[in-house]
Amino acid sequence: MKSIVAVNLIAFKTIVIKEIRRFMRIWVQTIVPPAVSAVLYMMIFGTLIGSRVGEMDGHSYIDFIVPGIIMMAVITNSYGNSVSSFFGAKFQNHLDELLIAPVFNWVILLGFVVGGVCRGLAVGSLVAVVSLFFTSFTVENPLITFLVVVLTSMLFSIGGVINSIYAKGFDDISIIPNFVLTPLTYLGGIFYSIKLLPDFWQGLSFINPVLYMINGFRFGILGRSDIDIGLSFLVIAVFIILLATIALYLLNKGVGIKS
Repeated sequence: MKSIVAVNLIAFKTIVIKEIRRFMRIWVQTIVPPAVSAVLYMMIFGTLIGSRVGEMDGHSYIDFIVPGIIMMAVITNSYGNSVSSFFGAKFQNHLDELLIAPVFNWVILLGFVVGGVCRGLAVGSLVAVVSLFFTSFTVENPLITFLVVVLTSMLFSIGGVINSIYAKGFDDISIIPNFVLTPLTYLGGIFYSIKLLPDFWQGLSFINPVLYMINGFRFGILGRSDIDIGLSFLVIAVFIILLATIALYLLNKGVGIKS
């Protein structure tokens, strides 16, 4: 029993270290571009357009959109890291070595998820630092802020693994980010409060799970949100459990891997 635990612990640590080294080795491609994009968002929307918009939900427009921009970077990079890394391991047959080893599938999944979380947090931290050149804000609820960003990173890292399991080629790993993730993120209340929307579109917005994550993070930083913070945590937790269950089922069945 101890030997199995030791083997799985070593496997987990190895996967995490490999994942961190992977995105840090090419930091110019993985860490810097999101920060550059964030600067452009803040310059165009926050500074130029924001000066004309004025306040949004009791805060200056730049302060209002900064949490959303940080969360957008976290979401896209957590997802992107796990989907590209897991698919690369599958495509190059590295994953076969893990599957034939006495390593639990949940350990494999957790290793890739933690790698995605680390990249998401690294990029989010850099974007947060960059945002200080455009605005100054204090984090109202540090614990809530940290929990929301970590749980959201976990959620989208798991989603990236699921995408890579089904992907049969490199083109397949870009379908979800381009046609699902990007629209949900932009319509998740990054640049506006849903209180500005007509009743029909407000109701439709509540179907978007990203709305709860962005507003939960905004509550942690600004102390204001369109969504109850308890509901935000509930939605994130439900989706984590759901996607983790699906990912483990697919790994146990060997879907897209053993076939």
